[in-house]
Amino acid sequence: MTTLARGGPAGGGAEGHGVSPGVGPECSRGTEQLEPPAPDVLDAAWEALRGVYDPELYLDVVSLGLVYDVRYELGAVVVEMTMTTPGCPASEVLPEMARVAITGAVGGSVEVDVRVVWDPPWSPAMIDADAARALGFRAG
Repeated sequence: MTTLARGGPAGGGAEGHGVSPGVGPECSRGTEQLEPPAPDVLDAAWEALRGVYDPELYLDVVSLGLVYDVRYELGAVVVEMTMTTPGCPASEVLPEMARVAITGAVGGSVEVDVRVVWDPPWSPAMIDADAARALGFRAG
């Protein structure tokens, strides 16, 4: 399985972002990859997610810390993401926006499976420093 932890290939991974163990590159789910993706498919997926904006907060889902994992699994790009709260009004639209953005970025060359997960629960501590400042939070 090919995995890039939250933050993407250039990001800092899950450490220090409030993501619990079991999420990220060291986590094996016991699935097998059918064939390796083109080297840039996962990079393109992360970049596409940086263009998906929360319609209420006007910040991208990666900077908000809503994307926990992007990996290649059983012939598909799999995205695990969360919402700010279980009752989030954008819970129907954000996963679809993410799927459409990634599909466009990879040219429809692979299936895209966006999964909403609730563990670990999202918290403001998961927002990157620049996004936190944009929302008026004090950042480190």
